[in-house]
Amino acid sequence: MSLEEQIKAANARLKAANAAITIEQDGSKLRLRGTFPLRSGEGRKQQRIPLSISASSEGLKQAEFEAYSVRRALDSNSFSWDKYLNSSEPSRTKVSDWVEAFEKDYFEKRDLTPKSQTTWKTDYLHVFKKLPVNQPLTSGLIRKTVLSTKPDTKSRKRYCICLGALAKFAGLDITLTSLAGKYNPKSVSPRNIPDDFVIAEQYYKIKNESWRWVYGLLATYGLRNHEVFRIDFDQLRSGNPILHILEGKTGARRVWAIYPEWFTEFKLSSVNLPNVDTSSERKNSALGAAVTRRFQRDKIGFAPYNLRHAWAIRSLEFGLDISLAAQQMGHSLTVHSELYHHWISDKHHQRAYEALMLRDNRPVAPRLDTLTKP
Repeated sequence: MSLEEQIKAANARLKAANAAITIEQDGSKLRLRGTFPLRSGEGRKQQRIPLSISASSEGLKQAEFEAYSVRRALDSNSFSWDKYLNSSEPSRTKVSDWVEAFEKDYFEKRDLTPKSQTTWKTDYLHVFKKLPVNQPLTSGLIRKTVLSTKPDTKSRKRYCICLGALAKFAGLDITLTSLAGKYNPKSVSPRNIPDDFVIAEQYYKIKNESWRWVYGLLATYGLRNHEVFRIDFDQLRSGNPILHILEGKTGARRVWAIYPEWFTEFKLSSVNLPNVDTSSERKNSALGAAVTRRFQRDKIGFAPYNLRHAWAIRSLEFGLDISLAAQQMGHSLTVHSELYHHWISDKHHQRAYEALMLRDNRPVAPRLDTLTKP
């Protein structure tokens, strides 16, 4: 029997005994969940009790025994948090205390990289800054902050994810799933994606040779802005048209040129980086912003990301399998489908259809004059 099944069995026994306490696994440890006195001593609410007990069969026996002990203490009004809280840790009540502890825990569980730092800053910290730092962190405050965002938007969904994680970390009994809304990328209005003639034409209008090279790389491989500076330049200089991305938002991967002619026409093997700080310590968001600013300075009529969208649609026109296109773009298949199928026009469908019909080996309809009746 797996540990998960053993926990279910233990909880069934606790329920049968009317203990009103359940056992949960929290990583490598076990914890109890139930309605306990607030640590301030005023009232009760649904909370979790951390246990210094390993998540194992033997540990589960100890946790179940502890659950019954807590029940008896609650019934006799002798329950105390002192037994379960680490006295060496500072008491946390204010928002700032919990955010600081959450950040520490966040980076203890993952490598400190430009990617993880960017996620922390642009996702979590951006949301946490909307909380009043000197107020106590409560379920009501979190709910109020979530409801300050517009329903069915990307912001609402992000707030629910980030504040939900903070609430869980702080042991608050609040579920934000029902507030997340119905946002998904398909609800976003289609971008003004330039056609391939406009993309090629714009390349020659860029006067700075280094930024022209960056533009060509983005157009040919559909990269994220910052990924231009995170590739294997030696492979590129050798004339290898298969681009090797070493790191970025979604890690290392390889990308193929669409169109391959652009690899030569845009002189991509002649690596010509602009004067930008590309050290590994610089965050991806800062690199991406530098590219966006340059597009604006050069008065290019569309954002850098539209070159990425154009590559995605082009890959469909070429007949590249959608799962392969998703891998090359660093997407899951689900995300790729939601993002790009929404933007395929009748023109793109027609091109794909014509390419299929012109195949030499496509199936041919049966001819009635050659058929014989049974």
